[in-house]
Amino acid sequence: MLRRSQAPYALDRSTMSHTDFVHLHVHSDFSLLDGNCRFDDLMTHAKKIGQDSIALTDHGNLFGAISFVKHAKKHGLKPIVGMEGYMAQDSRFDRKKVKSGKNNYHITLLARTNQGFGNLIKLSSAAYTEGFYYRPRMDKALLQEYGEGLMCLSGCLGGELIQTIRTEGMQAAENKIGEYKDLFGQENYYIELMDNGIDIQVQANLKLLELAERTNTPIVATNDVHYVHQADYEAQDVMLCIGTGKLRTDPNRFKMGSRDLYLRSGDEMASLFTDQMAAIENTRVIADRCNVNLDFNNRFLPKFDTPEGYTSEEYFEHLCRQGISKLYPNGGDKVEERLQYEMGIIVKMGFVDYFLITWDFIRYARDSGIPVGPGRGSAAGSIVAYSMGITRIDPLKYDLLFERFLNAERISMPDIDIDFCKDGRERVIEYVGEKYGRDNVCQIITFGTMAAKGVIRDVGRALDVPLAEVDKICKKIPGGPGVRVDTHGYAQYVIPPFYDSLIAKLIVSGRYRKEAIERMERALDEFVIEGIKTTIPFHQKVMKHPAFISGDFDTKFVETMNGENETAS
Repeated sequence: MLRRSQAPYALDRSTMSHTDFVHLHVHSDFSLLDGNCRFDDLMTHAKKIGQDSIALTDHGNLFGAISFVKHAKKHGLKPIVGMEGYMAQDSRFDRKKVKSGKNNYHITLLARTNQGFGNLIKLSSAAYTEGFYYRPRMDKALLQEYGEGLMCLSGCLGGELIQTIRTEGMQAAENKIGEYKDLFGQENYYIELMDNGIDIQVQANLKLLELAERTNTPIVATNDVHYVHQADYEAQDVMLCIGTGKLRTDPNRFKMGSRDLYLRSGDEMASLFTDQMAAIENTRVIADRCNVNLDFNNRFLPKFDTPEGYTSEEYFEHLCRQGISKLYPNGGDKVEERLQYEMGIIVKMGFVDYFLITWDFIRYARDSGIPVGPGRGSAAGSIVAYSMGITRIDPLKYDLLFERFLNAERISMPDIDIDFCKDGRERVIEYVGEKYGRDNVCQIITFGTMAAKGVIRDVGRALDVPLAEVDKICKKIPGGPGVRVDTHGYAQYVIPPFYDSLIAKLIVSGRYRKEAIERMERALDEFVIEGIKTTIPFHQKVMKHPAFISGDFDTKFVETMNGENETAS
C-alpha cells in the first residue's frame, strides 16, 4: 500500500537518492490547453533538483520534441522523447460518441530507440489524419504496426487500464495487460502509479498494485507533471478556464483536481513511495533503456535525378547559365561575378539538389497553369534563384544582398518562400510526393504572434473582471510586437488597480500560457509578455471571417467556429 505524505518528510539517503528517480510523464506548453511547462524553466528546475534525465510526454503530439531535445542537451540532461497518446475505444476510424465511458483513453509511450521515435511520429500523424475525433486518436491496430522500439506505461486515471477496472472489473483489466504486453513485449510494459493528491488515485493505486502482482508486471512512479513549480497551479488553472471557455468561478467547470502536478524532486517522490521503492527504481531502469540519438549535424535531402550525361553540379550550372543568357542578354562582368560567387557558395554548402528540386516543382506548376508568386523574403536576393526562375525579381536592379539569404559563415538551410495559387497547391504537393517520395514531404504547423492586450483580455475574461476595468489596463499597454508590461514603464500604471487580484499576479509572475488546437492544419498564434505565452487558434475559416479581419473576436467566437470541443482530462 502507498503511504500518503502531505507533511514535511525525512528520507534515509542510504536507501534512496534523488538521482535514482527520473520524471517520465511530463507535459510542456505544447500539451495544448493543458500543460504549462516552458522548456527553459523546466530544464533549469530539473537541474536544480538534481535530475540528470527527463521525459516529454505531451498530449497527442510531438510538436515540442525537437526543441525539447535541444533544450535538454543544452542543460546537460538526457532527453527521453515520448507522448501521452489518445486511444480510441475500438477503431480509430469510428466517429461515434460512446454512450458510456470515454471517447478515448490515455496511454504513455516512450521511445527506446531511433526506430521507436520514428514510430511515434507515424503514430501521431496517423492519429491526426485518420483517427481525429475530439482528439487525435490511435488504436491497437496502429500499435501493432508501429509498436517496435517503444516503451509503454499504463497511463493516468484516464488510461485504459484504470477505466477498464472501473467499468468492467479486474479480470477484464488483467486481459488488457495481456494485450499490451503482446503489443510491446513483456519487458516493455509497466503499470503506472501516481500519488498526486487526487483522492480516487489512492483507490486506483490499490487496484493497480493488485494487478501488478497477479500479472507479474513491473510498476513505475510518475507525477503527471503539468507545471514546473507548485505555485504555478493558479496560473495553470486560469489557463484551463480560458481553454474551455469557462469562468474560474463556475463550480461545474473542468479542474485538474490536484495542486501537486509539478516537477517534484526525487527525494519528494521517493518519500511518497516508501512502500513501493521498485516504482522509483524502475524510472531509472526505463530511462537507461531509452536512448534516442537525433542527428542535427547532417542533412537528409532527397536527390534530384539529372538528365543523362549531367552531374547535379553540371545541370545546376547549365540551368543557371541558360537563364542568365535570357535575363541579361548583354551579360557583363558584374553579372558573371555575382553568378560565379553564388554558385560557388551553393555548391560548397551542398545545396545544389535543393535548388534543383525547388526549380523542378516551380517549373511543374507553371507548365501546369498553376499561378506562382514572384518570390518574397531573402531568396529574392539571389541571382541564381532569379536565373532558374525560382524568383522573378532582379537582385542586381534593386541591390538585394545574397548574404541575407545564404551565408557560408552561417551554416543553415536556405529558406525559399513560394506562393502557389490555392486552387493548384494540392497538385504541386502531390507532384512532389510522387516524384521525391512521400516520406520526404511533409506539411508543418505554424506558430505566429498575438498582441499583449489579447493576453490581458483573455485572463480578465476568465476571471470575470469587468470589461471596463480590463480596458483600463489595456489602454496603458502600447500596441505592436514585443511589448512587455514590465519593460515599457507601464507596470506602475497597470498593477495598482488589481494589485491583489490574480490577473496582476499572473502578469508579474509570467507563468501563463494558453493554447488551443484541434486539427493539424490549424495555425497557432503565440506571444510572450513577461514570459507569459498565449495562443489562439486560427482555422482557415476563422481567418476569412470578418470578425477575424477586424480583430473583433474572443475565445467564444473561436470555439464556435471550431465546433464541438471536448474537455481535456
